[in-house]
Amino acid sequence: MNMSVVDQIKTAASAAIKALYQIDIHPHEVLVNATKPEFEGDYTVVLFALVKQLKKSPDALGEEMGKTLLEANPGLFSGYNIIKGFLNLSVADNYWLNFLDTSFADTTFGFSKPNAEKVMVEYSSPNTNKPLHLGHLRNNFLGWSIAEILKATGNEVAKTCIVNDRGVHICKSMIAWQRFANGATPANTGIKGDHFVGDYYVKFNDAYKKEIQELVASGMSEDLAEKEAPIMKATQQMLIDWEAGKPEVMELWRTMNGWVYEGFNSTYQRIGSDFDKTYYESNTYLLGKDLVETGLQKGVFYQKDDGSVWIDLTADGLDEKLVRRKDGTSVYITQDIGLAEQKQKEFNASQSIYVVGDEQNYHFKVLKLICQKLQLPSADGIYHLSYGMVELPSGKMKSREGTVVDADDLVEEMVNIARLKTEELGKVKDFTPEELTELYDTIGLGALKFFLLRVDPKKKMIFNPEESIDFHGFTGPFVQYTHARIRSILRKAAGNGEWSMINDKPDSLFTIDHSPLLPLEKALLITLEQFPVVLQEAASEHDPSKVAIYVFNLAKTFNSFYSEHSIANAETEEKKLLRLQLSQLTAQALKNGMSVLGIRVPERM
Repeated sequence: MNMSVVDQIKTAASAAIKALYQIDIHPHEVLVNATKPEFEGDYTVVLFALVKQLKKSPDALGEEMGKTLLEANPGLFSGYNIIKGFLNLSVADNYWLNFLDTSFADTTFGFSKPNAEKVMVEYSSPNTNKPLHLGHLRNNFLGWSIAEILKATGNEVAKTCIVNDRGVHICKSMIAWQRFANGATPANTGIKGDHFVGDYYVKFNDAYKKEIQELVASGMSEDLAEKEAPIMKATQQMLIDWEAGKPEVMELWRTMNGWVYEGFNSTYQRIGSDFDKTYYESNTYLLGKDLVETGLQKGVFYQKDDGSVWIDLTADGLDEKLVRRKDGTSVYITQDIGLAEQKQKEFNASQSIYVVGDEQNYHFKVLKLICQKLQLPSADGIYHLSYGMVELPSGKMKSREGTVVDADDLVEEMVNIARLKTEELGKVKDFTPEELTELYDTIGLGALKFFLLRVDPKKKMIFNPEESIDFHGFTGPFVQYTHARIRSILRKAAGNGEWSMINDKPDSLFTIDHSPLLPLEKALLITLEQFPVVLQEAASEHDPSKVAIYVFNLAKTFNSFYSEHSIANAETEEKKLLRLQLSQLTAQALKNGMSVLGIRVPERM
């Protein structure tokens, strides 16, 4: 990535201070903001932070720096003014025109060249007792998107998933299937495998509640009834049999998990989620046991009289944490430490990002601390991308009660809303049935992804399907529509022979008219130039919402520019070519920005 205009201004300001006052101030210490709309200029150097150190009044400092910057960087600056301690700089038109000329035909605009960094992103992490739901969608879209943003900024990325395929939750579905299914399968009922198994998880809870009520009615306390309910005792016995490798239990477990994986895979394919490696808890739950021994030898862990092993994290502001039970079995944190070590050996990543809901914040603090105390090579790179829960306007969801919004149902609903809204607009009369199916899919999924990614991951959010598909709001379809509109403009220009195009790229660069850029032309160029910087910020802050906000603002800026300035009937031929170049680069930035969010942009809609 070439140095952004803001970085160039910081570097130039640092050099000017050195030349004027023989004082070294690092470019990063120079504060540069976009100039406020009511003032003349493009970028503003904030002088207050420098006044004390340089022993100058803000106005004198601004005047001396402005003059020096202009003389030393004629290709970068065209003018300056000082307002109350702020140095407002106007960037020369030639700078923007040169940027446009070198960028407008670049299909990889915004993306960085590969660097040597390896990053691992773990997301999705489903349980095999239920289908993927709305919360999983936010998780998958966040994980997939942050992986793509990291790739776009030059990193080598491995996408991983850990499937929670063992434990009492799947035993509940298995027991319920044995008792109530009468040999039913996904194949003979026509029900998708993950939904089929999820139905038996709900059936288990219905039966369990009923048994508790019966025991309480016969005089037993509720606490005791929860432990003594026959269906729960059978489930616990099944877990013991599974851990002992009892053949018929293993057979049923493999069969039912197989149904679930088939269902998961079709959902992943539908939503565009993929993984380079999938781990299964049934293969990893014994990991980390040797690390407990290592930790005991190093004095990181200590053993209690009952034989259980703990770590004392009170000095780190946390509490004491169990890492091995007295019966020698491991706990979740132990498995996670073992898996962190295994993943590090396999991928040798400098950063390992876990996309997990904010209810696990404490768990990941503990995981990172223990790994650091054990001096595992992966420890410092552990990062918990914590996100808030998603609720519907009607409130929270509960899988035990079967009140969860299934991912598959939601995707279908979104595609259906996309169809209805598009038909209302009535602009797709000349589309074939196949093109319409593709378009509704693109709009529906695009709306869903954009709405779930446009919010800072740390914030809780309410998902509103109708609002997410508004063609005029802060939505995916608004950005998609702007892209389609620009592609239509470019096709018309190409059809008129005004814009020689080969494979969507102009076959020659044009000598652009050097008449002054109009305010909206310049505003669009300034926004476009920020795209690589926004991608870098989104990568370093693990926040795809920065990209969503950027593409929305870019689309808005383009629409303002287009409603004000004609392209086909531009004042001069040079202006027409300038605006076509601007349109082409805008379309590319929208396409590239949406692509890292996992969203397709149509050529027409």
